[in-house]
Amino acid sequence: MLRQARTQAARGFTLIEVMITVAIIAILAAVALPQYKDYVTRSRLADASTGLATMRAQMERYYQDNRTYANVSTFVAPCNNSTVSARTFGNFVITCDGTPDALSFKLKATGSGPVADFAYTINQQDVRATASLPTGWAAVTTCSSKWILKKGDTC
Repeated sequence: MLRQARTQAARGFTLIEVMITVAIIAILAAVALPQYKDYVTRSRLADASTGLATMRAQMERYYQDNRTYANVSTFVAPCNNSTVSARTFGNFVITCDGTPDALSFKLKATGSGPVADFAYTINQQDVRATASLPTGWAAVTTCSSKWILKKGDTC
């Protein structure tokens, strides 16, 4: 009887096995969470490009109707719309960067909340630029020739 009790070893995990499993999970989490955070930020940056493209199309439509990008009497350029919700795309608000004149305009998407340090611009010639980025997102904090939408991207 005693012999039979010894052969039936206790079932379960030892403390070492549990600690190894916890260590593996911690290492995986340490690698995966920063990558996930960057991925979520990138998905929010899509709102800036969508908003700028939409507002640029509205500015071109305004030009077609008025033959100018500037405000004309009671007609207000879309980027000067006083209704902020009409110029808000996700966490980005689109505004005129400067004052539009008869032949040119520049739009700026300024982030807030989780994308507060991001800002992008576009003009009537479809020149895209990165006005500001958070420290550590890219090697530069501005870029005059493209939108930097991915961490580590270069100008």
